[in-house]
Amino acid sequence: MQANGAGQGQESSELSCLNSAQNGESSSAGGTHSNGLFSSTDNGNSVGTSNGSSTGPGSGTLAASTASSSEVGSLKKKKRLSQAEEDVIRLIGQHLHGLGLNQTVDLLMQESGCRLEHPSATKFRNHVMEGEWDKAENDLNELRALMHSPNAIVRMKFLLLQQKYLEYLEDGKVLEALQVLRGELTPLKYNTDRIHVLSGYLMCSHAEDLRAKAEWEGKGTASRCRLLDKLQTYLPPSVMLPPRRLQTLLRQAVELQRDRCLYHNTKLDSNLDSVSLLLDHVCSRKQFPCYTQQILTEHCNEVWFCKFSNDGTKLATGSKDTTVIIWQVDPESHQLKLLRTLEGHAYGVSYLAWSPDDTYLIACGPDDCSELWLWNVQTGELRTKMSQSHEDSLTSVAWNPDGKRFVTGGQRGQFYQCDLDGNLLDSWEGVRVQCLWCLGDGRAVLASDTHQRIRGYNFEDLTDRNIVQEDHPIMSFTVSKNGRLALLNVATQGVHLWDLQDRVLVRKYQGVTQGFYTIHSCFGGHNEDFIASGSEDHKVYIWHRRGELPIAELTGHTRTVNCVSWNPAIPGLMASASDDGTVRVWGPAPFLDSQEADGLNENCSNMDS
Repeated sequence: MQANGAGQGQESSELSCLNSAQNGESSSAGGTHSNGLFSSTDNGNSVGTSNGSSTGPGSGTLAASTASSSEVGSLKKKKRLSQAEEDVIRLIGQHLHGLGLNQTVDLLMQESGCRLEHPSATKFRNHVMEGEWDKAENDLNELRALMHSPNAIVRMKFLLLQQKYLEYLEDGKVLEALQVLRGELTPLKYNTDRIHVLSGYLMCSHAEDLRAKAEWEGKGTASRCRLLDKLQTYLPPSVMLPPRRLQTLLRQAVELQRDRCLYHNTKLDSNLDSVSLLLDHVCSRKQFPCYTQQILTEHCNEVWFCKFSNDGTKLATGSKDTTVIIWQVDPESHQLKLLRTLEGHAYGVSYLAWSPDDTYLIACGPDDCSELWLWNVQTGELRTKMSQSHEDSLTSVAWNPDGKRFVTGGQRGQFYQCDLDGNLLDSWEGVRVQCLWCLGDGRAVLASDTHQRIRGYNFEDLTDRNIVQEDHPIMSFTVSKNGRLALLNVATQGVHLWDLQDRVLVRKYQGVTQGFYTIHSCFGGHNEDFIASGSEDHKVYIWHRRGELPIAELTGHTRTVNCVSWNPAIPGLMASASDDGTVRVWGPAPFLDSQEADGLNENCSNMDS
């Protein structure tokens, strides 16, 4: 390929394969190969061939040009490559070039009859990397005819001149930089706001100050490569390939496989070196938290609620036996150990809420309970015992994100906002609350009520609005970390997923048995990709958020499962509370031999469609 690209401006942008003779032409630009790209050296030494012998600049071209006439003839007899085949060859060529295997790239392009990029693009690339800005500007005129949007030339010219200006400034050539700013950048009449910012860099006292303020790598290969990446976005891929295109496609393939994996529950490193490209990504169900790791039997009556702390180091469980138990999670083994028992809840404990910093825990009782208890978890001391009226029922609570206020209410009485000492700050009359949630903005409070709806309440301007309307009673709900999605347990209907922003029902999850008992579901797993819920048929159901059918049914409890909590810090740890008086801790399969592990599969039925 001719490196100078003279007269190529009017060539078609279709980069069909060329014959080997055309690709075998030697480059007139020193240090370039027949593929038109710069050669790569290692510590100043030329790239070696596979047999270990050294090759000089342009030797790839020499090797290509010495191809025998029989090889050329055989190439011409080969069938014409399809567009997809050409694309693959170009992608491989680009990747090999990035590894410095330029001789191999030359041979690949010659034998296939393809070229890596348009000659005009090659010349443009070389001039940018050499910092020959006037020549690079002239190249834009040739590229104009190859572009879908000729108007992009102005944007490309702006980027070139910006780099030229910054390099002049770094070199201390203030007058030259000023000339670029006034005589070249300003007349473009493009992005005047950016020009004002650029003019401010004239006041930088030294090069380090300039690079810091401009957030720029400085003059050299790194910043010019980044500039080329930006410039390429204005060129069709047939003219110049997007940077690192093969790596991008491979990364997308790995991410797609992960997204389609029903049991993927860990963060996937985007670095391709951390995964195998030779096999499809797949997660075993045995890595998923659907095996009983521990059964907690310290409660002596029905366990109504369980909730991991926000940092994942503790689990709180509330029971009909009038106690709250705080469990410590071992960071290594993930085993739970009894840390503290909080006693005295005469009506039993049906709901628990950790403060944002996990210092405090609020406990509420069932429908006939008018008391709320606020415990200091670290000391085990009761800070506040609140009761506004004996006619109230305080069955639900939610913390304000500031950790200094909370809201509480029930199906009788009023809906309150209070401080840590139980002092009443605001109240909302006539709202019969079933469940509460404070959104991250600190202003809006969501409350499900006896009218089968969820409404948003603003205590600052005392406004409210309807957000969700169901046809059956909402027994409980929870909200995703980003505040976008709400997960509802609806009487006789099961588990529903709502988009709070668009106010639409997204999905109805199948399998769970939900009557008129209060059952609590949860988001969980890495990136909250999963949903888990208790059920009246004694099981725990798990769904992938995007699928309606359960991916796992966990058996072991012998009565209704009232609540499920997924550890927010350990994606493979989950807890469930049941009327059978136990709390089950679920995790991946233990290290067993294959026969024993297969025997445990009955605890985790695969419900894939």
